[in-house]
Amino acid sequence: MGLTDWIINLVSTFGYLGVIAAMVIESSSIPLPSEVIMGIAGYLVYKGELNLLAVGLAGAIGNLIGSSIMYGIGVKGGRPLIKRFGHKVHMDEERFNKVDTWFKKYGDKVIFFSQLLPIVRTFVSLPAGILKINYIKFVTYTFTGAFIWCFLLAFISSQLGNTWEVLLQFMHQVELGLIVLGGAAIIGYIIYRMYKRKVARI
Repeated sequence: MGLTDWIINLVSTFGYLGVIAAMVIESSSIPLPSEVIMGIAGYLVYKGELNLLAVGLAGAIGNLIGSSIMYGIGVKGGRPLIKRFGHKVHMDEERFNKVDTWFKKYGDKVIFFSQLLPIVRTFVSLPAGILKINYIKFVTYTFTGAFIWCFLLAFISSQLGNTWEVLLQFMHQVELGLIVLGGAAIIGYIIYRMYKRKVARI
């Protein structure tokens, strides 16, 4: 059984509890695609087996639990955790420093907006813990952003009905686009830094 089939079976069998369990795993920096979790949940809404609002809440609750686990690990482990184990949860020092810069520039609201972005949403909680972001704000922004994300995915899937898997293809394209944009931004930054150094030497 493939990963997608396992998620579909989990949510189809256990309903809301399956959504919560899958989202706990996904938000704990384990690569379990939320579009599949909420996609199949939305399809079950379309079939009348689940309620859309309850599905969104279940997704947000699961997301908050998993994110809080990573937040707690970050608080306890601190920066040495990134150096030793960061690569295992998609959080090397370079990525951590980037998130650190985001927090310094945009504040706690980074947590909210990160929950609305594929890929980024799965690794923001660990650095939030390491940087000791206020936990009440962390919970508030995480739950609110996750609810919007989960509700929208489930809603779109419920509207697609029997063709709900189109959502997976669309989200895959979005993720590829973000990776390309991220790569372009890094290249642009490197070129900018090289240009600044060249100008400084003149």
